[in-house]
Amino acid sequence: MSVVTKEARRLKRRRRVRAKVVGTATRPRLAVFRSNRGMFVQVIDDEAGRTIAAAQWTEPDVRGLPRDEQAKRVGELVAERAKAAGVERAVFDRGGYQYHGRVKAVADGAREAGLAI
Repeated sequence: MSVVTKEARRLKRRRRVRAKVVGTATRPRLAVFRSNRGMFVQVIDDEAGRTIAAAQWTEPDVRGLPRDEQAKRVGELVAERAKAAGVERAVFDRGGYQYHGRVKAVADGAREAGLAI
């Protein structure tokens, strides 16, 4: 009997999601990585293979907030930076995580800042 860890199950879900979700220049991918300490978010153009905008929980104005508020603020920051780079729409890549809690807070923060997901 093989033992499949929680992280291995998440990575399997992540590969399944990434097979369907592709970022383009007109509609890049908003990718989320959730650690126990915070959130890391990037807006990625997969065709060109480059990151358009990024935000993370270690930034000074985000660091002292509670985790749920951190996630929402990171979503707002990445949306503002993406809009400054000329991106109006994005496709959400939850990275194999459940669309719940902090992952949902990132998406809600990005939507409130004006990014269409």
